[in-house]
Amino acid sequence: MKTSNNEQVKENINEIDINKKDLNRVFWRSFQMEFSWNYERQMNLAYTYAMIPILKKLYKKKEDLSESLKRHLEFFNTTPHIVTLMLGVSTAMEKQNAVDPNFDSSTINSVKASLMGPLAGLGDSLYWGTLRLIATGIGTSLALQGNILGPILFLLIFNIPHIVLRFIFTRLGFKMGTGFLQNLQKKGTMESLTFGAAILGLMVIGGMSASMITLEVPLKIGSGENATKVQDILNNIMPGLLPLGAFGIMYWLLGKGVKATSILLGIALVGICGVWIGVFG
Repeated sequence: MKTSNNEQVKENINEIDINKKDLNRVFWRSFQMEFSWNYERQMNLAYTYAMIPILKKLYKKKEDLSESLKRHLEFFNTTPHIVTLMLGVSTAMEKQNAVDPNFDSSTINSVKASLMGPLAGLGDSLYWGTLRLIATGIGTSLALQGNILGPILFLLIFNIPHIVLRFIFTRLGFKMGTGFLQNLQKKGTMESLTFGAAILGLMVIGGMSASMITLEVPLKIGSGENATKVQDILNNIMPGLLPLGAFGIMYWLLGKGVKATSILLGIALVGICGVWIGVFG
């Protein structure tokens, strides 16, 4: 009796056991997110480091393991306290990719790119905007009175909730990802997910580029009160025109194979010279 492709994939999934011990290793490694943060791809090194135990278990061939490691070295950034939710989802997707030859591996990074923005908004408001302020208020009030409990309570109030939630999110992300992917597999909507996640991911990257790149021209045309700022002219043409142009140049250089280190040095050199001669503000 022949089995369908979906049934065969389900059997293969059950053969690879991602257990609590594996998820615990991901959880402990997730604390490195801010230790190896870099300006080029931000949390990518720590994210890959957290995924290594899972990837080594899923991919026995050197070529497959190498490809999976490179996949997670792409740009990634979100609130570090909530990153385990995304790590759990990535674990579930990597498991699906390891057993299903028809799985589109590009979906893994598309989902990461599309979810890191919303997760950052949730995590920043919860941890930085709420929990940290509560912990600081309680700790500071006691510390000003000379009470040793001030700094102790600050550390406890801030760290205990986020460590507990970080642990829970690891399992929740994995379970959510596994069930979500199995339902999509049955309904045949994985292609739609890939397309939608890619669009959303591009929107997130575009929004980050517009908000994180600052480039202005302080030059003026004319003199006195009637002088017109060049920056105002550019803004009337299209707000953010210069940041968009700068981003386009970086993208073009990367496409030509120019190393990121060379680009960063070039940005520093052009920026310093531009400010020195008065072209950039």
